[in-house]
Amino acid sequence: MTDLPTIAFVIPTKDRPVDIRTMLTSLADQDVAAAQVIVVDSSAALKPELATEYPTLAIDYVEFQGKPSAAAQRNDGALRVRDDIDLVCFFDDDQVILPGALRAMLAFWREASAQTAGAGFNLVNEIDGRPSLFKRSALSQWLGLYSQTPGAVAPSGWQALPGIVREDLDVEWITTGAVVWRRDVLRTVSFDEFFDGYSYLEDLDFSYSVSRSNRLVIVADSHVHHFPSKQGRIGLVRFGQIEVRNRLYFVRKHSLSVPRCFLALGIRFFMSLLQGVVMPWKGGLARAWGNLTGLFKFAGAGRAA
Repeated sequence: MTDLPTIAFVIPTKDRPVDIRTMLTSLADQDVAAAQVIVVDSSAALKPELATEYPTLAIDYVEFQGKPSAAAQRNDGALRVRDDIDLVCFFDDDQVILPGALRAMLAFWREASAQTAGAGFNLVNEIDGRPSLFKRSALSQWLGLYSQTPGAVAPSGWQALPGIVREDLDVEWITTGAVVWRRDVLRTVSFDEFFDGYSYLEDLDFSYSVSRSNRLVIVADSHVHHFPSKQGRIGLVRFGQIEVRNRLYFVRKHSLSVPRCFLALGIRFFMSLLQGVVMPWKGGLARAWGNLTGLFKFAGAGRAA
């Protein structure tokens, strides 16, 4: 049997000492080994001892010197991958890789065509990805606001979640929280560091760029769990602004439909407002206010911070 390809893991982290150790423990428990593990840390209190806590992992610990962001830290880590490695996995620090998942992923890549550029792990403890009633409606499909196809990107710039995958699924985008890229891809494409700080949609931007001329796949047998950390989050007002800012930037960058994007952002605002008034959920009001101020602030260029 042909040998499995070699793989490096790049793991950005910030102020999540428990999460990163849980993640690394799950990687150390795999029945095949990663050739290199690059932890790019921008924590206030750094954790260089990680490099020695897991003797079975070939950890390169990096103290990130720039402005913390997932996009910038992934770019930094990608530059440190050894030349003899075939594949690069970007993996978030608040996820765990389940037993056998890495072997399943590498087995997929052993047989993958040259046209395949990226393959995502299957997030099996996530929601099933079915869109809301409005997103499933004929009106939203006709307007090009949302897509019912798992893993697709609509003309508005909104992406459909792949959900829990039962068999390998071709997609137009993959979350960079748990994805493996062919090494050659990273020689020509990097994460856009416009998506700074809380790097919302940097995964959509990167993977959608690659999918325009390459195949992306979710590997059904390669299971991971995501346990969203409470650390490193931002307030809902700021998040409401960022989702407007970054969505408009993505749509303009990829020449998608700006009018459809504005319509979808308006719907997002009213949905948050409704949650805040009817439920009531104060977070809904905060997010709605962020959406509204973001629309006024970023409607012109969509690029300002």
